[in-house]
Amino acid sequence: MSSKYDPLYDYLKHLPADLQEKTMTFSTIEEVVGFRLPNSAYRYQAWWANPSSEDDSHVHARAWLGAGWKVETLNLSGKWVRFQRSG
Repeated sequence: MSSKYDPLYDYLKHLPADLQEKTMTFSTIEEVVGFRLPNSAYRYQAWWANPSSEDDSHVHARAWLGAGWKVETLNLSGKWVRFQRSG
């Protein structure tokens, strides 16, 4: 099933295998996916949650989780997120 967040999945999936953390600004993520993140991504920590179920409402989270990453740190005021390899 394809998602508009597939470019983020591809980006994270193809990072070097020895890289354990990747910090990205929201604007960099927007460059990768090709559109502006929703306002909720800028306002709510919950948007960046790592859901444990296959909840269809979290298609964006499935992009990083499916690529083998999880959100480790989030800075809403600084507009950046740090992903950590989960496997």
